[in-house]
Amino acid sequence: MKKLFALIAVLTIFMFGMSVNVVAQDEAEVATEEVAEAADSTTYDLYEDTVEEEALKVESGLSLHSQLKQKFIEGGPSFMATVLIALILGLALAIERIIYLNLASTNTKKLLAKVEDALANGGVEEAKEVCRNTRGPVASIFYQGLDRYDDGVDVVEKSVVSYGSVQAGLLEKGLSWIALFIALAPMLGFMGTVIGMIGAFDAIEVAGDISPSLVAGGIKVALITTVFGLIVAIVLQIFYNYCVAKIDSIVNSMEDASISLLDLVVKHSAKK
Repeated sequence: MKKLFALIAVLTIFMFGMSVNVVAQDEAEVATEEVAEAADSTTYDLYEDTVEEEALKVESGLSLHSQLKQKFIEGGPSFMATVLIALILGLALAIERIIYLNLASTNTKKLLAKVEDALANGGVEEAKEVCRNTRGPVASIFYQGLDRYDDGVDVVEKSVVSYGSVQAGLLEKGLSWIALFIALAPMLGFMGTVIGMIGAFDAIEVAGDISPSLVAGGIKVALITTVFGLIVAIVLQIFYNYCVAKIDSIVNSMEDASISLLDLVVKHSAKK
């Protein structure tokens, strides 16, 4: 009988231990599943945050071309097209002037040295050949002066001064048109703004009520033309000032070189 009770006690203890192990295993599995679910939830949240960040980057990182195109459409193609035409024509003239002025720049000291050597070694004809083979307004002025060498120093001086004025006029060619587009672009922008404001007030009159969204939208569209007009004027003004500064530099070089040429002519005439 005692053996039977002992056997029952052993079986009870064994069954209790098995149940404890099963419960512990179940709890461990539940904890593992909870950790996995939490990890999956964290991963999903991180994925959503990453997707949102990428979407914001894409939205905020629109190309400049796309943004300009969008604003161009919002401002109205009619007046925005006129501002764009002013920009294109003004830039075309400015780029042409910049190329011309850079090609017109000459190393006057080097040219004077060549002309002096030519006068000393080969005479006036060789000096004229040097000027003929050199690019720029300074060389053209030298050639015109040397071409009248036989008429005397006074005639050479008058020829240099007169042809210098002609070359200065050629350097300034087209600048008046650039100035016109600089003044015209903001005027067109202001005109578009005024017309847009009139349209906004007409919409308010038709609606019979001042709606903030209606007023804000009309004013925004109206002001876009002014912004673009001012941007065009600023860009063209930068190119215009560069051209003016370049012309002043070339004209100063022309004047200094002309004085040096007259000195060379006087010295060469005295030697004869």
